[in-house]
Amino acid sequence: MQKRELRVGLKAPDFTLKDSSGKLVRLSEFRGKSPVLLVFYPGDMTPGCTMQLCAIRDDWQKFRSCGIVVYGVNHADAESHQTFIKKHTFPFPLLIDTGKKVSKRYGAIKTFFKAIIIKRSVVGIDTEGVIRYLKRGMPKNSEILKAMKPYENGT
Repeated sequence: MQKRELRVGLKAPDFTLKDSSGKLVRLSEFRGKSPVLLVFYPGDMTPGCTMQLCAIRDDWQKFRSCGIVVYGVNHADAESHQTFIKKHTFPFPLLIDTGKKVSKRYGAIKTFFKAIIIKRSVVGIDTEGVIRYLKRGMPKNSEILKAMKPYENGT
């Protein structure tokens, strides 16, 4: 059986991951409460990833005013994530995707030479668990916020 590629309008795959402080995060716990933005990125402390996550940090009030819960998702360990968060004062948690399992479920994987790496991907999920925004690369925050605005605060 072939897996369906994720796209806008489909249910987001549920997952449970730990954040860098050890807290378990379950996507299903946000149903009926808050939209969620998942930012899959290749590596802590790398130039592109730092730029992307710092841009979200810089627009943090805009995301908060829409009630959007933001998580960075990467395979690095808790110590690496904590260092990255502290250095750049991220106001959102980074999730530890051991084995890149959740990244694979979200199609956020690519092969680079022989290495399997996380493909930069942004996924917006509404309060019913439906994907409302999905883009590979580094979309502008204004584009993300515009796409997610109709789903803010459970509406």
